[in-house]
Amino acid sequence: MNNKIKQMVYAGLLTALAILIPIQFGFLRIMIPPFSATLASHVPMMLSMLISPFVAVVVGIGSTIGFLIAGMPAPIVARAATHIVVGYVGAYLIMKNQSYTKAVAITAPIHGILEALVVIPFVGLNLFTLIVVTGIGTIVHHAVDSVIAYGIIRSVARASKKSIYNVFGDFKTKQQYSYIK
Repeated sequence: MNNKIKQMVYAGLLTALAILIPIQFGFLRIMIPPFSATLASHVPMMLSMLISPFVAVVVGIGSTIGFLIAGMPAPIVARAATHIVVGYVGAYLIMKNQSYTKAVAITAPIHGILEALVVIPFVGLNLFTLIVVTGIGTIVHHAVDSVIAYGIIRSVARASKKSIYNVFGDFKTKQQYSYIK
């Protein structure tokens, strides 16, 4: 199958998950307005980072749509929109031969800062709410979901006897995988 078609299929499947999680898994949600953490809501984004920047952007858009359909307040939908940028940056880093762990570590503070910035119009400049509740809360949520995503992708990689970087397919040249044994 053509790589572009594979990417579109993965984008569709992961986008469906990104939409479904906030709608159906509200029982996994912690709310401390303007912060909320729905366990596993970042997992589709993190899995998409292992495919391509395009797929990561599409999944980020899907995440935003999912939180909108779930009826979440505007600050939470705006925070979900940051998944577009975070996913893109993470996928770009992995595409440039950074490890999943390094991509997650680099995108965690970016994620926290972006989410804190997008809630300013809704909460003002309340530093505790911006830095502690939203920024640090997002970084912790990012870390937890990255471990969940890693567990999933590692299990699939072991079952298929592949590296986590090509379990979805060879979307990059084999030379780019030379650092992975």
